Amino acid sequence: MSRDNRRGIFKATSSKPAREYNRSLVDDNEQNLAMVTIADDDAAPDGSVYAPIVSSYNDRIRPLLDAVDRLRHLKIMQEGIQLPTIVVVGDQSSGKSSVLESLAGISLPRGQGICTRVPLIMRLQNHQNPQPELFLEYDGKVVPTDEEHIAQAIVEATDEIAGQGKGISNHPLTLVVKKRGVPDLTMVDLPGITRVPVHGQPEDIYEQVSRIIMEYITPEESIILNVLSASVDFSTCESIRMSQRVDKTGQRTLAVVTKADRSPEGLFEKVTSDDVNIGLGYICVRNRIGDESYEEARAEEACLFHTHPQLSKISKSMVGIPILAHKLVQVQANIIVKCLPGIVQKINEKLSSNVDDLNKLPRNMTSVAEAMTAFMHVLGAAKESLRKILLRGEFDEYPDENEMHCTARLAEMLNQYSKDMQARGEEADAANANGVAFLQDEIRVLEETKSIGLPNFLPRAAFLTLLQKKVKAISFTPLEFVDKMWSYIENVVVAVLMHHSDNYPQLLTSTRRAAQELMALKKQQSAAWVADSVEMEKLSDYTCNPDYMALWNKLMSHQNAFVEILNDHSKPTNLHIDGFGDVDVGHLRGQAVVVQEAFDLKMRLTAYWKIVLRRMVDCMALHLLFSIQKLINKEMEAQIINEMIGEGKGLERMLEESPAVANKRERLTNSIKLLKESKDVVSKIMDQVSALTLGK
Repeated sequence: MSRDNRRGIFKATSSKPAREYNRSLVDDNEQNLAMVTIADDDAAPDGSVYAPIVSSYNDRIRPLLDAVDRLRHLKIMQEGIQLPTIVVVGDQSSGKSSVLESLAGISLPRGQGICTRVPLIMRLQNHQNPQPELFLEYDGKVVPTDEEHIAQAIVEATDEIAGQGKGISNHPLTLVVKKRGVPDLTMVDLPGITRVPVHGQPEDIYEQVSRIIMEYITPEESIILNVLSASVDFSTCESIRMSQRVDKTGQRTLAVVTKADRSPEGLFEKVTSDDVNIGLGYICVRNRIGDESYEEARAEEACLFHTHPQLSKISKSMVGIPILAHKLVQVQANIIVKCLPGIVQKINEKLSSNVDDLNKLPRNMTSVAEAMTAFMHVLGAAKESLRKILLRGEFDEYPDENEMHCTARLAEMLNQYSKDMQARGEEADAANANGVAFLQDEIRVLEETKSIGLPNFLPRAAFLTLLQKKVKAISFTPLEFVDKMWSYIENVVVAVLMHHSDNYPQLLTSTRRAAQELMALKKQQSAAWVADSVEMEKLSDYTCNPDYMALWNKLMSHQNAFVEILNDHSKPTNLHIDGFGDVDVGHLRGQAVVVQEAFDLKMRLTAYWKIVLRRMVDCMALHLLFSIQKLINKEMEAQIINEMIGEGKGLERMLEESPAVANKRERLTNSIKLLKESKDVVSKIMDQVSALTLGK
């Protein structure tokens, strides 16, 4: 049958033979019949038959789609809530534009390179008015157009969004097509995939396009409409590779195969074997050619798949633009209904979160009294937080911030301080003993402190001389510790104050400065206390700790063995002493009296030194706790109040809401309004879905 003869079937007649022929081009499936049956009221004003590609099925879809379009118009996706979307992707020159033109019944921009340079949201709406309505929406503008000028209007809008030339942008452009016979669909057409940039395109055009495509097809709510040319190996198509990356099972991917008339060989096998895992199936179509009308193109397409020796093997449920339209409408309805409960939940969660955040913002203050109340509230809240984390060991406000678990961190620091004190003392002993035999230092000190008096009497001056030497060796360790400790506490205090003052930027500078000045003062006080403690340990030798006598007696139990070695030259010169290990005492033979005094002196000093180290650690812990308690309960509040009141206008500045807080308040207010409107939209459509379900 010639092309002209086939045209005659669809023009200048509304007879039953024409309708019967059209019905014969598809199988007896009821849904497919509904898609292509031409009723008498489909006659155009000129008497020709107009064949829409929609059915009454769309009457149920339209409310769903209107709801989703309304949500998209409200920009709900800016709130992180994804909407069910049909995303059209394909390699460059795959026939994407032809498919979309056939569905919409309009002409889209054509040319070399990437024609779609921005995401084009196509909202198709079937309506009975014979006069189509077309308009573009972008950047808050609505630009009316018509079928004759739509392609140029899209080009001009794209240039305005993405700039002149061939660059792309991720800023969307919406095209609304209200036309009799189009399916109720909303699709997002994305730039075609190209690996080699043409003249005028950026060098990274492939990467830019890929990023846009992945952004749109990654969400689970997206249905991927993959446009493939019949002439290519599907497994090598870049668009297939991208969709497989985010939809490994293929359950949300639908493929439309274009140019079936140009490459019919092997197409039946390609779409039935499904080597690339297209879960929603294939639809094969024929592109419109030349000056064919859309009705003529559908007739040519129907005849092609009905009569072609190879293409006629493909199931009629897998061929033709009408079948594609019906499939898309069904898929779209299913994904919308499936996603609605999740959208409701996400809207409620986001709304609740934003309301909480808005309620946490300080109200605008109009008087100094209100400012003082707010200031004292901030100060009180900060003090309570510090009591919890620094004194009581509660960290529910900072569960995942280990640095704010202060009692644990301070205990760790104190334990490390104890180890450092012990280690520094041992290092000093080792340095002093380098090249000096056992007890030689003690003997030297005894010789220098001897005086006229009773023999075998330990001079106190000798003990203090050796003690002072040991204390001096570790004197820098407690100073280093208090510096480290107060630096840590300063970070904690400032962090807490900043957190509670966050809504009052006017307080941030004053409270930070007050905290830092107070920490510097506390550090000086602790350094002075450490210096006094060190001097006290140098000047006195007192303890009532029974551990001293117990340890001294234990060490002195080795004295008899020590004396035997000194007196009996036949005995080995090595002696094992607890805490010292094996020591060589052979060099001490012949100095019995002074050596025994030196042995006693060393054992006393060893026993007492353990008490000193423990006392310095214990006192440091008590000083630390006492200082922190004073800081929180008294000193911090006085310091900050003095800083604020002392400036004179500190409280008055709180009456001025900062731009950051004002912007946050406006953003949250707008978001809450948007979410409430969105919630109403979804609630209404959910009620309609429930009514339809019950009606069945």
